[in-house]
Amino acid sequence: MNQLPARIDTDADTVARDLGRLVLTIVELVRQLMERQAIRRVEADDLPPATVERLGLGLMKLEEAMADLREHFGLRPEELNIDLGPLGHLLPPERGEAGPEPDQTTATATD
Repeated sequence: MNQLPARIDTDADTVARDLGRLVLTIVELVRQLMERQAIRRVEADDLPPATVERLGLGLMKLEEAMADLREHFGLRPEELNIDLGPLGHLLPPERGEAGPEPDQTTATATD
């Protein structure tokens, strides 16, 4: 069994950026979940118009704040989508965003 080193060599700038990336990834996941829930409730006509307006403004401000924080840490939006290996990526694609490229081996030809 491999022993972990007693001390990990780190660079302060890298640690701050990586910690910022982790925190922003979690915030982005929660933001996307909140947005999807809000859209479901709006589409179900479950909210009064004033609440829909406040919700929309709040989500827009949160998205702007996320953009500012990503810029502060020098991160691109796609860098927040952590690859979990066989489980896929942490964040689902945004609405209207293209999903993964289709597998060409499963395409069926029509002759």
